[in-house]
This record gives sequence, C-alpha cells and structure tokens, in this order.
Amino acid sequence: MKVLFMAAGTSPASVFAIAPLATAVRNAGHEIIVAGFGEMTPTIESVGLPPVAVVPNETADNIHSMDRPGGKLEFPPSPANELPFLGSWFGRQAAVSLEGLLELSRRWRPDIVVGGTLDYSTSLLSAHLGVPHVRQAWDWLDLSAAHSYADAELQPELAAVGLERLPAPGLLIDICPPSLRPADAGPAHMMRWIPGNRQRQLEPWMYTRGRRTRVCVTLGSMRGAVRQTLDYLCHFIEYLLPLDVDLVVAANESIAAELRSRYPDIHADWVPMDILTPTCDLIIHHNGGLTGMTAMNAGKPQVILNSWNMLRKSLSYLEEQGSGIVLDRGEDTPGNVAEACKQIISDATYTQRARVLSEEIAALDTPATLVGALEELVAENH
Repeated sequence: MKVLFMAAGTSPASVFAIAPLATAVRNAGHEIIVAGFGEMTPTIESVGLPPVAVVPNETADNIHSMDRPGGKLEFPPSPANELPFLGSWFGRQAAVSLEGLLELSRRWRPDIVVGGTLDYSTSLLSAHLGVPHVRQAWDWLDLSAAHSYADAELQPELAAVGLERLPAPGLLIDICPPSLRPADAGPAHMMRWIPGNRQRQLEPWMYTRGRRTRVCVTLGSMRGAVRQTLDYLCHFIEYLLPLDVDLVVAANESIAAELRSRYPDIHADWVPMDILTPTCDLIIHHNGGLTGMTAMNAGKPQVILNSWNMLRKSLSYLEEQGSGIVLDRGEDTPGNVAEACKQIISDATYTQRARVLSEEIAALDTPATLVGALEELVAENH
C-alpha cells in the first residue's frame, strides 16, 4: 500500500500531528511520502519522514495576495472574519498544491491519501485519482465551520471535477480526548495521539524533575520578530519569577541565549516538548492546539493565552472540564497569567482533572491499530 500524507499550512505542528500515524503506516511495511510546501521540508525531514516539496516556489504566507476569484485575503482577519479567512486560506493552499500533487501522483501513484484538519488538497486529489481520502485531526480544536469557506474558495478546482463541494473523507480520525469532544461531533475513529517533535542532544534538566514546582512557558510555533518576541517573554518572566518556581522557557536558541544572560536562574533553550512536559507541573502556551495535546497527554494543567475568537467554544470545554484556565485576547496580561498560575499551583484539582484527560487519551486506539482501517479502505476501493 502506498500512502500519501499532506502536511498543510506553515506551522510545524501540522507535521508533528500526522507523524505518529505516518510512522505507524511505514512500520507496518507500507510505503509513505509526506508532501507539503517547500518551507515544510526541513520539519518533515526532522521527524524522520520522507518529504516531497509539491509547492517549491510559493510560501503559504504569500498566497494571501494571489489573483484568485476570492481576491486578496487580509491578515490578520477581524474577529468576525476568522473562520472565512481560515477556510479560504487553506482552500487556497489546496489550489496551489494540486498541480504538484498530481505530478507526484503520476510518478508515484498513492493508493490512499491522508490530510489534516484543514488540508483540502488531499480531498481534491482524491477526486482526481479516485482513491480514498482520510482526514486526521491535527489537534483537539473544532474548526469544522471553516470547511464551507474552503468550498467557496475552491469553486474553480471543484468545477473541473464536476463537484460543488469537497467530498467528505472516507474515514475521519479524531485525536480529541472524548470528554472535550463536542456532543454534536460526527462519527469518527478515535486515535491515541503520541507526541513527537524534532529532537536534540538532551541535558539532564530537560528530562529530570527538580524539587520546586516547574512552570514552562512556550510560544510553540508562533512566529514573530526576535526583538518583539524577546520583549514579550521578558514581561512574563518578570511576573513569574516571584512565584519561586523552576521556570523553563522553551524558545529558539537566539532568544534563549539572551534570556539566560538576563535571568541566570531560569532554564531557557530549545527543548523537545514531548521530553520536557512530563517534568512540568504547569504549561503556559498560546491557543491550545498541539502544545495543549502534549500537556493533556502528560496529564498537566494549562494556562492558555487565546488570541482567536473561533477557538473560544473549544477552549470553554477545557475550562469546564477543569484542567486549565483560558485568558482571551485583552485578558492575557503578564499579571493575569501570574494570577492564573498561582490559582493552578494552589489547587490540586486542576492536576487531578488533567490526569483524567491523560487517562482518556491512553485508552484510545494507537496509531498502529489505525493502519488496519486504512488497509480496509484501500481494499474496498479495489
């Protein structure tokens, strides 16, 4: 069986999300390729998967201004336009990716194609090739309301294959802990997601738990100017240091070196979160996606700094479940973050509830189990 995975978007998280299933498929003896924009190739390589750059001359960012029927996509979108922007932007990525995917398929024809939450290119490719299409959720956040906007963006490409909307996947794989899954969510095969990141030579503090409460601050895959990011992190550190915690800042090396110089009592470095998170008592991060999944998997409470209205409903489920505190845009000041940390550290209930999510995740089918479901789809198609 030949399985083509697509790593859509600009975030390395889209690679880390599908890596466990792709690895399981390969370990079962099947052939795999992971396609993506050229800018994603280093990340695909870094987790030991074979990449093909199907869009070598464009970036996922500069397609905002392409000459498309929908016109220029304005970023950042207004709160009311977040979902239309998201669906249109990922739809546009699918349109740009299609030619390269078809060329790849002429040389290496897949038996089945697998994409993530907002990857619409594999759905289009499935319609062209007549092969099954699988959608695997990138994380636990419900963004299904964006799909209709992708349909609108892709009308020229859909018309070319006689469709009005993107075909539904033959199999939907969800990795959301069951208690955080919306009651009206459609049927899906639930899968245990296993964290995996780029790796590096580890230092003892990265995998060893100290005597003090450990708090990790990470920006995840957020991108910004170095000076702006550095100043942003310094504001948080100044408020968190008085809590007398073992503070870890996960950041790229250029920023981490400056932080270590300014604050010699903290740990600051680029560190694989799958290694670090089990040693922590609390994770502070943005928007709740894959870093949130890593925290849930390890049974750790979270403070989530949310900058998107479209994520509010999903994030409210985490708050109601009791394992995290969400601070929305405007509330996410360093002072409020410090207060949220104090609340979680002083109340063991947050950690107890986080462990419930970890147990839910551990009870789900492993990626290796899902390989059989892909094999069945291919067999049914022949």
